[in-house]
Amino acid sequence: MDKRTSIVMSQTMLPSQANHAGNVHGGEIMKLMDTAAGAAARRYARSNVVTARVDEMQFLFPVFVNAFVTCTATVAYVGNTSMEVIVTVDVEDLESEDPPRRALSAFFTMVALDKMGKPKKVPQLVLETKEEKRLFEEGRQRRLARQAK
Repeated sequence: MDKRTSIVMSQTMLPSQANHAGNVHGGEIMKLMDTAAGAAARRYARSNVVTARVDEMQFLFPVFVNAFVTCTATVAYVGNTSMEVIVTVDVEDLESEDPPRRALSAFFTMVALDKMGKPKKVPQLVLETKEEKRLFEEGRQRRLARQAK
């Protein structure tokens, strides 16, 4: 797969991103995820992109102030003008030896736009590994399931 399909973004969560109890607002994490999905899709499509849909987002545990959050976004499926980007969020306490934990993940559907703001065709993915082929097929199945509704 083209190396332009994935990006990684990390940041330490700040008090301004949290409530009075120190829990980071879910919207702050969602914004980080959307930013990562958009960056991965834009890098792949080489054009402006917009978020069309977010599926299967589930918070597994709260994220607290001072947590080191790493967001990974990978273009895993490409249609005609849209891309499915798998976004994961891993949380790490940099003051402990504990390994990072998966806090949440979601599937973002991003649409590539031309200079006039209209959907534009995106290049097809070059799938090289079994894992890439599996992720692509799972994305295709999710798209078919959405279209059947």
